[in-house]
Order: sequence, then C-alpha cells, then structure tokens
Amino acid sequence: MYQIKDYINGEFIERKDLDIVNVLNPATEEVIAQTYNGSKVYTQQAIKFAKEAQKSWCETPAIERAQYLKQIAQGIRNRAEELTEIIIKEGGKTRDLASTEVYFTADYLEYMAEWARRYEGEIIQSDRKNEHILLYKKPLGVTSGILPWNFPFFLIARKMAPALVTGNTIVIKPSEETPINALVFTEILDSVNLPKGVFNLVNGSGEVVGDELARNENIELVSITGSENAGKKVMEAASKNVTKVNLELGGKAPAIVLEDADLDKAVQYIIDSRIINTGQVCNCAERVYVQNSIKDQFLEKLVRKMKIISFGNTLNENYDMGPLINKKAQENVHMHVIQAIKNGGKLECGGEIPDGKGYFYPATVISNCNNDMEIIQEEVFGPVLPIVSFETFDEVINLANDSKYGLTSSIYSKDMKKIFKAIDKLEFGETYINRENFEAMQGFHAGVKHSGIGGADGKHGLEEYLRTHIVYMNIE
Repeated sequence: MYQIKDYINGEFIERKDLDIVNVLNPATEEVIAQTYNGSKVYTQQAIKFAKEAQKSWCETPAIERAQYLKQIAQGIRNRAEELTEIIIKEGGKTRDLASTEVYFTADYLEYMAEWARRYEGEIIQSDRKNEHILLYKKPLGVTSGILPWNFPFFLIARKMAPALVTGNTIVIKPSEETPINALVFTEILDSVNLPKGVFNLVNGSGEVVGDELARNENIELVSITGSENAGKKVMEAASKNVTKVNLELGGKAPAIVLEDADLDKAVQYIIDSRIINTGQVCNCAERVYVQNSIKDQFLEKLVRKMKIISFGNTLNENYDMGPLINKKAQENVHMHVIQAIKNGGKLECGGEIPDGKGYFYPATVISNCNNDMEIIQEEVFGPVLPIVSFETFDEVINLANDSKYGLTSSIYSKDMKKIFKAIDKLEFGETYINRENFEAMQGFHAGVKHSGIGGADGKHGLEEYLRTHIVYMNIE
C-alpha cells in the first residue's frame, strides 16, 4: 500500500500528525493508499519556499527551464507502464485511456518546452519623437494548481509546464481520490534535480489545502479544474487578494444531429464522446438533440450500440468502461436517471446499478426528454445519454444554448452553411464538427458562462501565466 508524501522545497515529507484518508480502488473498493486531510501551515510553508525559489528561477534562461521539462517527459516514458497501472487502479480508466494519458502528458511537457524561444513581447509605435514603447511579458510569480481526479496525471503537466517555462514557480494539490500518480510524477521530477522550491506538491482536501492555495496573499494565479461549486469557492477565496483565477469547471455539452448527418459516424462519435472515462470528462457529450425526421433511425442505431458497451475491472481485462470514481458518484448518476424517468423520459437501455463490488454503471439512453428536465440542465458525469428531438435548425440552436454551461458542443451535418451558422451562434468555448469531443494540446481549452474563466493549452494557455509590463522610454 502506498504511503502518500508531500514534496516541499525539494524534499519528500510523510505526514504522521494529520488525519489519514484512505484511497480506494473504485473497481474493487479495496484500500490502495493512505493520504491525509492536509494542513494550512504546511501549505503556507510550500508557498513560502516557492516564493523564495521564484526569484532565481525567473532569471534562469527560458531555454534552460525548458530542458527540465524535457527531462521529466523522458522520465515519464521510462515509467509509463507503472504509471498506467497506477492510473487504472486509482481512477478505473481503461488501459488504453490510462496509457494515452501517460504518453500525452510526456508529449505535452515537450510541447510546452518548445515555447521557451517563442513567447515574446512587442515594440509598439509611439506618437512622440524619440520615444520607444516596449511591452515585456513577465512571469506572474508563485502560482497554484488544484487538480481533479478524472485526468489527474495530465493535469499536473497542464498547470505546471506553462508555469515553469515562463519563469513561475508552482504549488500543486492533487485530488484526495487519486494521489498516487502525483507521487510518482514528483519522484520523476526530483530525479532531474529541478531547483528546490520551483515545484511543490501538498496533499489534502479542498477545504484545507485548496482554500489556502486560493486565499494566500503570495499566490499570483490560482488554477483549478473541478466542479462549478469548487470554482466558485476558489474565486471567492481569491477575491480577498484580487488574485488572478483560471477556472476550468463543468460542462453540459450538446451534440446536435441534423437530418443530413452521416448517422453511423454520428452515433459512434457521440458514444465515444460519452463513455470515455465512464462519462467523467468535462467536455463529454452530455445531451443529444436529433432532428425529428431521423429520430427513430438514429435512436435505433444508438441504443443497439450502447447496449453492448461492456464494463468491469479494467486492470486485467479489456472493457469499454471502468467504474465511476466513488459510491457518491454512482448514486448521483442513478439519481439523475430515476428523476428523468419520473419526469417522462423513456429508458431505452441501462439505468440499473449492478450487483457486486465496484462503482460501476451501465451505458444508459433515455429518450423523450425535454430541455426543462434536470438531466438536460445539470451535469451528470456518467455514461448517460438523454435524447431531445427538434424540428428546425433555429430551434435546436436555442435549445443548445439554453444552459448555464458553455464549455464544449458538437454538430453533425454535411451542410456547410448550417455548420458555419452554428459556429456563429453557439455559445460555447469549443465546437467539434463531425468528430468526437477531445481537444488538442495546441488549441485552447476554454469555456464561457459557468464553465469557467481563462483556459489552457497552446499559445493562449501559456499566456495565462504571463503579465505585461509596458515601458515608455524617452531618449533625447
């Protein structure tokens, strides 16, 4: 069984004076590690060391900072099989998805390292003779990252890589549900001799550690990937010191299927976008709108494929889905299904908690839904597809936009005029056309409305970790 440790100022520290929290394998319900509730004092110590380290780290040439990221990437590849096993045990991912997360994380570190020579300031034309206007891009200082459990390994890199390459230091809080992968990540990082204090990891709850990482006066940016409620708490805590926030929160992605769509491809892409990580991804397809003229044909194809989606313990066997993260998640998904049926939805497949150990839930389809239902408005975070029918294009755009969330969306059609019209009118940070919902590292993953503030990935994600310094230089 793993004993989780903090990593502060280049040292691993095992906390024996804090409340212990058991980490369970969600497929077997067995205890696989012990972490702890955390401490504000220890979190403050990590922030203090990060602030001291940032003074010299920001003076290190960016290309040298990038070399550390490349070494960490190689270290990840060297331990890829071990990390894949850990991610499966902690979070219940399929082996393919766990392995993809490991290698994608290594690729992401190298991608962000390549920005070392590419991010730049500007020279701006002045209205005055003999004046030069210079715009510098500088690091913020100490940043913090609060992580979820659904992509716990990759999200360390998503927050840490742009921070470090631009001269910031960082304090990371992993999820209490999935701390083992973060421990191994830190072991790899420690092996490349990154300067002390540049990267720190503090385990604990959001109420204790997360609150301090948002509230502390020495934090210049707090970035969280999590629920809407968690994001609001972070934003409130950060407001005390007017700290910059980067919030990637919930989603309720609509998938729009027009009558001219390739139905076989649309069905497969929507299923791929719903069952990935057992539906526990913020950009998953969460609700399906299908045009009336093709509704029956689409539903028949969708239900037939959803009925054969397999689930089970993915550690030693290949299944399409693993478990949900915990018992509470399982109960919450089932509650949404029961409520939808009570409100007039028709259960087409799934919808029952299976017997035995593990927090599993079958692929579920509910037809005859409408936009007023809770299952259409609230994030479900499980392998459940509610179906709404519509008549006209304008109608479905209004239905899709009728949500407090605005992270991702998708549309299936061959009509380019309607596709571009949808792009103009959909109120979402991302739209996928005739493909599954999954972003690219060189893009920009960002939502609107209650889905968050700011974003990640690519050039624009890197710039979240930079501030501008404008200089007016008069030379006579």
